[in-house]
Amino acid sequence: MPRTDEPLDAQDAFAALTAAAGQVDLDATGAELIRIGSNAVYRLTTGPVIGRVAPSLKRLESAVRELEVSWWLESEGISAVRGLHIDQPITANERVVTFWQSASEKTEYGSTTELAGLLRELHRHVAPLELPRHDPVHRGRERIAAITALSTPDLEFLRSRLEELAVSYQTLRFDLPFGIIHGDANVGNVIRDRTGTAILADLDSVAVGPREWDLILTALYYERFGWHSDAEYAAFVDGYGFDVMAWSGYRVMRDLRELLMVAWLAESITGERGRLEITKRVQTLRTDGSRRDWQPF
Repeated sequence: MPRTDEPLDAQDAFAALTAAAGQVDLDATGAELIRIGSNAVYRLTTGPVIGRVAPSLKRLESAVRELEVSWWLESEGISAVRGLHIDQPITANERVVTFWQSASEKTEYGSTTELAGLLRELHRHVAPLELPRHDPVHRGRERIAAITALSTPDLEFLRSRLEELAVSYQTLRFDLPFGIIHGDANVGNVIRDRTGTAILADLDSVAVGPREWDLILTALYYERFGWHSDAEYAAFVDGYGFDVMAWSGYRVMRDLRELLMVAWLAESITGERGRLEITKRVQTLRTDGSRRDWQPF
């Protein structure tokens, strides 16, 4: 049976990476673990290649789509991560493994201005692909159902809050047209390649939906978390040409996106730092307290 999406273990993920690499004549010996979260991400030391290990065979369809999106973006000249042109995705040890061109030997993130430009470029295209329809409410229900680290009262609170927001979300009137969206657009998913060019990363959530969704995280990071300065947010608005905070549906979409962030963290947390952070975040949602002490994950 396909394994469930339990948090990835580094040793288990590396074993899957090694097995998958051997199937396509790559060598994962000494691969460096860059980060581990929804996926385990490795930098191969034997060539400019990144390996990503997804936690279960349930992610196979998503991996196929992500690679197809990367190859389409490449054909359109849109700056984004590139999947290797090999026979992939690969299943190994009940995991799903994909291999990507390494953009750079170091991780350097782009600016809000560069994020705005990349989104503006992406949004003007029509993808000739079968993409899922963006459904944040369904995704929220899935995430909350997968949480095992919270008490029953906290889970019931998250479910109740999600259903309240679902009703409001269905009534939103969007100012921007529907179309292809990145789905998880923020400066953490904009990296610089070896030439210093900013490119889009993490294409897991590409879908068809309201373009406002791709603007909401930058506004949320600015307004509620204080992770962007006034100048950085102004540059984002100027670069894209639309201020999502001035849109009538902003508050509903902001609260829904924030709830999904909390549910994701609760679903995937490991370690004491993560447990303390999710406890703090749920309490903040319950009391509508300040988010200024939330830590990025």
